[in-house]
Amino acid sequence: MTSAQSPTVRHRRLARQLRTAREDSGLSMESAAAALGWSRPKLVRFETARTRPKPADVEAMLDLYGGAEAVKLALMQLARDIRKRGWWSAFGDVLTGSFAELEDDAASIRSWQVQCIPGLLQTSDYALALIRIGSPDDPEDVLLRRLQARMARRALLERRNAPSYTVVLDEAALRRPVGGPWVMGRQLDALINTAQKPHVSIRVVPASAGEHACMDGAFVILSFAADLDPDVVYLEGMGGEIYVEDVGQVSRCKVRFDRLCDQALSEEDSMALVAEIAREYQQSDESPH
Repeated sequence: MTSAQSPTVRHRRLARQLRTAREDSGLSMESAAAALGWSRPKLVRFETARTRPKPADVEAMLDLYGGAEAVKLALMQLARDIRKRGWWSAFGDVLTGSFAELEDDAASIRSWQVQCIPGLLQTSDYALALIRIGSPDDPEDVLLRRLQARMARRALLERRNAPSYTVVLDEAALRRPVGGPWVMGRQLDALINTAQKPHVSIRVVPASAGEHACMDGAFVILSFAADLDPDVVYLEGMGGEIYVEDVGQVSRCKVRFDRLCDQALSEEDSMALVAEIAREYQQSDESPH
């Protein structure tokens, strides 16, 4: 488990390829480090994506390991692309960690949310209400920058190659009136509209389901198109961001998510419940004050 900062997608891919290239060459970690004139911990950090290697370091490793020239050229380009700027770099003042990049590169996103609607599905009014309550002492311009960043993330679902997005919501997230009845009514209407996209699935675990497999908190499972990029589980809390990358731990999260889906309403019944709660908010908003 890695806290605070997970390696970017490209960094993880490069580390894995470098380890494979060394193993294919028949060199042990100790002998490779000695031949390169490095300490063993330095090579370990490169192969486990704890440290970003410079292109010159990558070139030295590949010269030692040998192999096809085309593979060497591809990995050298990958090393140069590690710091390639994406849309999230424009919001470096308010975005921390690697989640935005991991999310942007994912082929599949599975999200379990208990307290609130996930960021990719939030309306601007709903998002701003959450941002305000989470950072009540921050200046207005910072709050608005966070809102801009969150709205920029939503473009992911509009892309031609958008990832498959499966969301399971606790009914409590629908009934918590973030921003008031008017904001919630519009937010739930937006959920219904987004659920019509072919790559989006939104389901609800009703309160009547009782105990379930994921009562200890929300999480997001990110899967990637490349076979060499293993799944990552992302958790966020007051203590910061946590990225779970251990294969066994990730597998257990996936099993629990599947069990949660077994207890959730169907997509059709989920949207019927969302529409019912939206009407309750709309009626509440129209009532005399």
